Amino acid sequence: MAVVFSKPKSLTDREFHYCPGCPHGIIHRLVAQAIDNLGIEGRTIGIAPVGCAVMAYDYFACDMVEAAHGRAPAVATGIKRALPDRIVFTYQGDGDLASIGMAETVHSAARGENITIIFVNNAIYGMTGGQMAPTSLPGQVTQTSPYGRDVATQGYPIRICELLSSLDGPHFIARVAVNNVKNVNQAAKTIEKAFRNQVEGKGFSLVEVVSACPTNWGMTPSKALAWVSERMIPYYPLGVFKDADEKEDRA
Repeated sequence: MAVVFSKPKSLTDREFHYCPGCPHGIIHRLVAQAIDNLGIEGRTIGIAPVGCAVMAYDYFACDMVEAAHGRAPAVATGIKRALPDRIVFTYQGDGDLASIGMAETVHSAARGENITIIFVNNAIYGMTGGQMAPTSLPGQVTQTSPYGRDVATQGYPIRICELLSSLDGPHFIARVAVNNVKNVNQAAKTIEKAFRNQVEGKGFSLVEVVSACPTNWGMTPSKALAWVSERMIPYYPLGVFKDADEKEDRA
């Protein structure tokens, strides 16, 4: 019988702890698939965040390091500089990367560190119960914005790709989504490119993955995916925001 699908070798056999309908499992698979396709499992080191994916070290079959909240890019920088032949990636949520870890994110990008960052944006703090995140949408109801995010008092959401692409340091900045088959397939290609950039020594790559949080959004999984299409993607448009390869091709 022909095999049409198999679990990536770079994933362990541990069952995911994520809520029903949570896309973290899909994103984990795409990261592991990229590692398999590039044949780099034996020299890859992942940095686990604080947040819903705090136990990512249980799921990836490569060396993993746990970082303090928000400090994954700094830890990745240290490991990559000490062991430049390793492939180092961080896996972070919006609270970890865009709030407490904003300085580490911006400065690692500005320095053009040769690391890969996978940034999961579900517009809410997941693990701690659904508080407003830096990426929560205007008007979005959360535990700490029960009447909806009021931009007059709580500010506007931070668009990480747009922010980082204004810097000279990054090589590759892109935003993808995993709300339907077409977008999952595109996300797989984009994540693999981000890892390939590091293998080729090109510098800093970040892929933002627009995701859902059915539990804290108070929705069924199918309605949460529809909300990604209807509300999230219009505010966080998908695409490549910076690709130094394309700039070189045009030169």
